[in-house]
Parts: sequence; structure tokens; C-alpha cells
Amino acid sequence: MSIIEDAVRRASDMPRATHEGGAITRARPRRVVASTQEIAHARRFNSASADPRVMERNCILPKVSDTAALRAFKILRTRVLRRLELNRWSSIAVSGMAVAEGKTLTAINLAMALAQDVNTWVFLVDLDLQRPQVAPYLGLSFDAGLSDFLLGEANIEDIIYNVEMDRLAVIPNTRPFQQSSEFLTSPRMAELTHALERETPRRIIVFDMPPLLASDDVLAFAPQVDALLLVVCEGSTSRAMLQGAREILTEMNLVGVVLNRSRERNDNAYY
Repeated sequence: MSIIEDAVRRASDMPRATHEGGAITRARPRRVVASTQEIAHARRFNSASADPRVMERNCILPKVSDTAALRAFKILRTRVLRRLELNRWSSIAVSGMAVAEGKTLTAINLAMALAQDVNTWVFLVDLDLQRPQVAPYLGLSFDAGLSDFLLGEANIEDIIYNVEMDRLAVIPNTRPFQQSSEFLTSPRMAELTHALERETPRRIIVFDMPPLLASDDVLAFAPQVDALLLVVCEGSTSRAMLQGAREILTEMNLVGVVLNRSRERNDNAYY
């Protein structure tokens, strides 16, 4: 895993202290907290119904009963928030190395965990244009999706949905695209990302993206996203895969690595 460790170390090499009159003052991340006025005027989007049974079956928060998993996602949320705040980042792409490593589940549960923080507002965007899975994981019923906007068949406000969780809005998709990287670099996609960044209260944008080695989508979209969260799978992700993704990992801000399906557990009642 040395390739990942090197990328994480490079992402961590940032100024953390300043000198003031001979004393060292540590830089502290500043939390962006929405004002009461911003919260009162927060835009309500279209409503979409998620299926609690589907969410429970797919281990989606808050329908997860495994305390170890709940603890893990809370820790992930806090560490991601700290890194985003430290760098003044607001968007994060979640990707893996290959299919079936758990990157969509990680993206959804990270967005859910972030939105459970009372000071954090979140957009979750299904940007896996070749194999959209966010809506099926949630059992989500909706009308227009991301593909409709990219094709010019819907407006931005038509494709954003509130899903019965405070501070979380979802942009789902159902129609796959083969020419996905071309759509990701299109003017319509740039218009969408700029609109999401301007929304108040300011939101963290979580993009569920395809695996790094499945297409050039992540590399094509990299200029429009602040950081990358990488999901690797125990017993599945190989060193050869990491070598193949070296170029992409070095060209993006790697915020961290999630190890999925680990055989190690900590079921201690407290810690």
C-alpha cells in the first residue's frame, strides 16, 4: 500500500504553523457555519421518497444497526470534515479501483453522516454516468435526473431532491451514458457544479464517481473537484491496480483512504 501512503503523505504536507513574534501559532481550521438567516432562507427542493426497507437492506444510514459500522462512518465524517476545513475545500469525489469495492455505499453513507452534523449541509451527486447506483441503493422514486439535465431536457431545480433528511439533497440518475467523460467536461456539467457551489447555506458536495481504472471519468472531472476519497477493498484491491492508478492519484488531492470489507472488527461496547 506504499503508493497510497505516499499520496496521503503528500496531501498532508501543508503549512500547519506560523511564527508570530518568535512564538509558534498553529493554524486552526475554520468551520463554515450557516447563519440563522441563511438557514431560514434555505431553498427547499423537490421531494423524493426513499424506501426504508431498501436502505436497510443496502446498509444505508440511518438504517444501519451495526454499531461498529456506525462508529466507523462517524470517524470518517469527522476526519473528512477536518481535512476539508483545513484546506477550505467544499467538494469531494468518492471512487475506488474497480467495480464492487463499495465506493457507492461509502459515498452515500458519508453524505448521510455529514448531513447528520447540525452545521453541515450536503449535496450528494450520482456522477457514475455509466453505472448510476445511488437511486437504486436508496430505493429512490423521482422524475427527472442528472442525465435529463445534461441532455438539456430539464433544469437544475428539476433534478435536485430532498430525501427526508435535514440538510441533505440528492441529484440522482438512472440513464447511463457511454460517452461519460465528454458529458463530465461539458458546459452543462460546469453550469451544474457552479450552481451547487453558489447555493446557500454553503454545502459540501459529495460526488459518487466510477472506479479509477474503469474509465477516464475521474481524471476528466478532476479540475472541477477539490479532493478525492479512495475506497479500497480488502482481498480485492491489488498492488497492480494501485500502480495503474498512480498517475491519477498524484494529480488529485487525496483526502484519505477507506478500507472496506475488513476482516478486523472492534466491537468493544465503548471504543
